[in-house]
Amino acid sequence: MSLDDLPPPNTKRWVIRRKAEVVTAVRSGLLTLEEACERYHLSVEEFISWQSLIDKHGMRGLRTTRLQQYRRTTPEAAPVAQTAKSPS
Repeated sequence: MSLDDLPPPNTKRWVIRRKAEVVTAVRSGLLTLEEACERYHLSVEEFISWQSLIDKHGMRGLRTTRLQQYRRTTPEAAPVAQTAKSPS
């Protein structure tokens, strides 16, 4: 992988593949975290979230259309059903 293989610096539409390429470039040492954030106008938090989503859910975790599904950290507690005792 080289800099020429990465998405262009003016990328506006971040599809899964492009996000994964940037994460791979940082992990492989092609870019530093700071260089990637500067080049793509990303916050460190945004990049770290991409990295974390890949680690937790694979590339599918980067899908913005299913963001809530993949980013849930704890399941919502189901309400406890109360049953009335029947008279004996």
